[in-house]
Amino acid sequence: MDIENVCIIGGSGFVGGSIADNACARGYGVRVVTRSRPRARALTVLPTCEIRVADPYDERSLAGCLENVDAVINLVGILHEGGGATFESAHVELPRRIVRACRAAGVRQLLHMSALGASASGPSEYLRSKAAGESAVREAGEALAHTIFRPSVIFGERDRFLNLFADFARFFPVIPLGGARARFQPIWVEDVARCFVAALGDKATAGQAYELCGPRVHTLEEIVRYAAEVVGRHPRIWALPGGIAQLQAFVFEHLPGKLVTRDNLRSMSVDNVCAGEFPAIFGFKPSPMEAVVPEFLGGETTRSRYQQYRHNAGR
Repeated sequence: MDIENVCIIGGSGFVGGSIADNACARGYGVRVVTRSRPRARALTVLPTCEIRVADPYDERSLAGCLENVDAVINLVGILHEGGGATFESAHVELPRRIVRACRAAGVRQLLHMSALGASASGPSEYLRSKAAGESAVREAGEALAHTIFRPSVIFGERDRFLNLFADFARFFPVIPLGGARARFQPIWVEDVARCFVAALGDKATAGQAYELCGPRVHTLEEIVRYAAEVVGRHPRIWALPGGIAQLQAFVFEHLPGKLVTRDNLRSMSVDNVCAGEFPAIFGFKPSPMEAVVPEFLGGETTRSRYQQYRHNAGR
């Protein structure tokens, strides 16, 4: 299918920035929908990127965002409920509205971000709502070419995962860790972005769901320890027993930022690991953490990708 213009809903976030960057580099016209222009400021240097400030939950605003668009990428998702945002509204109702808006606007393709482990019988509300969101996308049927992506935990220069653990290691000699033995298969944000952009216009990906994982499996404790080592710290990591981990999560639920919740712990009770090999259709092998993380977490990178764009643009 012929795709020239792409609308990224939730495009000002961590993953959205990488997808917008990759799509612009491939020559696509990119419209990033955000509710906060300052959050999208770094994307203004991308040569074919338009920033559209709008509320995607408002049907009229959403319809306006999809005018003259060939494909839509939905990245909206939350890890914690709060501030009026619920798993139901973000993961189920919004995808349903996006499907309706796509069909009304004549959009040819929808790429949807889900999560590894999404299941109607999942142990957490997060995973169950992600599964319901997938069902909402599939309701479009053949009338709208759609592809679902299910990544494991995503890491990268602007993540709130490895960077958070690195900050803990810098300031605390002991890190009490709930879910320490939970297993993940982290994937680099740039590899996720490559998959999304590669799927644009590719009829072979229509109706498919792809699990996206890096090449290696790690426990959460191993990931935290690695992040600490990269920044030159060696804190003691205290793997919390189940009951104490639940208590810690209960406390954090009532603090600003919600570092972890009891629903997060329930998500971590099942392995966040891919069932098979990385999808061959995308034509590359994902990068391991060890090949990427030292470049941004260890302070070796002198300029980020967007700083380079600003430099070239004379800003």
